[in-house]
Amino acid sequence: MGNSFRPGGSSNSGPGQAADAMWQAMNHLRTSFDKKVGTRMGRGDVRAAILTLLAEEPKHGYQLIREIEERTGGKWKPSAGSVYPTLQLLADEGLVTTEVSQDRKVYSLTEAGREEAAAAAGSAAWENTAPFDTNALGAVPKAGIELAQAVAQVVRTGTSEQHHKAAEVLNETRRKIYSILAQD
Repeated sequence: MGNSFRPGGSSNSGPGQAADAMWQAMNHLRTSFDKKVGTRMGRGDVRAAILTLLAEEPKHGYQLIREIEERTGGKWKPSAGSVYPTLQLLADEGLVTTEVSQDRKVYSLTEAGREEAAAAAGSAAWENTAPFDTNALGAVPKAGIELAQAVAQVVRTGTSEQHHKAAEVLNETRRKIYSILAQD
């Protein structure tokens, strides 16, 4: 997680190291849920979104990123690392032209780009998906995240005996969860 905030500090040994490991596990869990709900989009999605927006009016890269984020209700904010290479590809294909305005490259569709945008009409991410229901993740992911937060608290503030008891409970819980999958 880089240098972002981690509850309980980040010492290099003992409870601090365990808290860091728990925090990383929580972040991994959250990230895996994020991927399942569609926060990552494919290359074709970036292309369709850019073509759709440029069909409306010329824009620079940051405007495209911000507009996509707004139109998807914050579900998707493409990175500059996906938008700018796509813009360069569209320029290489002769679908967009660039003009420098106020020290920014502003992209406009060519006639061929307008035809491509018309063909891609309706395929932008905000046009073909229903709004995401945050309750759609269900009870299991929520419970898992809450469990991870409780474990992190025990690691940060618990005694050695409490750590041992928490580990026993977690091991037993893990076995029980796997036994659920083993049932027919």
